[in-house]
Amino acid sequence: MDKLNIAENIVRLRHEKKITQERLAEFVGVTKASVSKWETGQSMPDIVILPRLATFFDVTVDELIGYVPQLSKEQIRRLYQEFASGFANAPFEDVMAKTQAYVKKYYSCYAFLFQICVLWLNHYMLAEGEQRQKEVLESIAGLCEHIKVNCRDVRLSDDVIVLQAMANLFLGRPREVMDALEDASKPNRLMGQSGMILMQAYAMAGESHKAESFMQVSMYNALISLVGTAVRYLSMHMADLSACEPTIERIGKVDEVYALSKLNPNLIAGFAYQAALCYALHGKKQKALACIEHYVLCLKELFSSEILLLHGDDYFNEIEAWFEEAEGGADAPRDRQLVLEDAKQSLDNPVFAALEGEDGFEVIKKKLKEIK
Repeated sequence: MDKLNIAENIVRLRHEKKITQERLAEFVGVTKASVSKWETGQSMPDIVILPRLATFFDVTVDELIGYVPQLSKEQIRRLYQEFASGFANAPFEDVMAKTQAYVKKYYSCYAFLFQICVLWLNHYMLAEGEQRQKEVLESIAGLCEHIKVNCRDVRLSDDVIVLQAMANLFLGRPREVMDALEDASKPNRLMGQSGMILMQAYAMAGESHKAESFMQVSMYNALISLVGTAVRYLSMHMADLSACEPTIERIGKVDEVYALSKLNPNLIAGFAYQAALCYALHGKKQKALACIEHYVLCLKELFSSEILLLHGDDYFNEIEAWFEEAEGGADAPRDRQLVLEDAKQSLDNPVFAALEGEDGFEVIKKKLKEIK
């Protein structure tokens, strides 16, 4: 909160109601001169008068005085991790109720509300029953709408459109997703060239460090997008091994060249798992086992630290500062223990039933269970 705007608010609210200073003074029980001083900022209403003024204008006291509760970026990160840990260790509804109370308290802190939406989206599947999960997704979509309508931060508003689309996708509303994203996602949109133009501007201005950092972040994001899209490509073409296998081979080479298994083991673990499903579905046992082994190795790398953090490496040596500047910081969006518990159950997928009894499969499953 930078300042109280009570003077401007009284003037605005009085004009909206089309009443004179005399009428307001009469209702509140003060002189016209007092109202005039309030509106010019020479004095402020006594604290006992504030509720009466708020009632007259049909607003809250906070709205009357212009109080907008805000949280710092550090506070938002701390609360996110606290809630994520809570979802991993406490009953879902208890933590959900706590987060909802904070939403009401900071209903105008849009950066915080956005992170709450991210939090709920990462944990809604812990709710008991499909109906309750849908209710949480509806809450996400509704809170996103509130942010879209009221937030003046263009960047945050753009991000929340994508987040709301994700909630609608999980709710089985493809038409809403297409309406929200189709036009903005077209490859021929000029905004798609903004990064390249900005990098050239940094270089032209002699800000080489900014140009270097931005180029690294852009390349890193392109790799993340490439592998993430490849996972979905495999999922869509599971029935066609001839379409999947070249994708698996090419992403394998990208992983090797950019050392993605160490740079972002969670990303490659997801790809290796999807590739294993594909091979297992088509009876390619040895290739499925090789992918599962790579999957487990990535998980071992991921959980080698007590805290799951995004990081760079010798090549991407400028991106960690970018992680720290992000709203959520470098921390993982879900609690480490919760992610590990899900990972340890991942090989129970029915598609892998054909591998049961295979010596290699049992050894790999044991390695997965041993990850702490």
